[in-house]
Amino acid sequence: LFASCSKKDLARIVKVADEVSFKAGKVLIEQGQPGREAFIILKGKASVRRNGKKLASIGAGSMVGELALLDHGPRTATVTCDTDCEALVISQRHFHAVLSDVPVLAHKLLSTLASRVRELDRAFVG
Repeated sequence: LFASCSKKDLARIVKVADEVSFKAGKVLIEQGQPGREAFIILKGKASVRRNGKKLASIGAGSMVGELALLDHGPRTATVTCDTDCEALVISQRHFHAVLSDVPVLAHKLLSTLASRVRELDRAFVG
């Protein structure tokens, strides 16, 4: 998601985010709950589950929680740290500011979300 961002763009993201450590087992996002922040995993591994079914394992460079910040809807999955993790936590207000200030990130985010929709479509439709 961040590979196409310049160092200046990455610095902008880091400037508005908080770096936080989480212990293994910590639930970062709970399905069905409102979303107020997104997480960018810096270190460690986490699992993404929907209705108890594991959808993915994620690690460094992965962003989760952004969908609820875009549409103000409930969280679509639960994300739990499998190992101790470090993440950048970005609030909804700062998230929207970063998307406005870093167009390449907004474009990449749209592309990533479109890929996720296609994957879900293939999984459910075949």
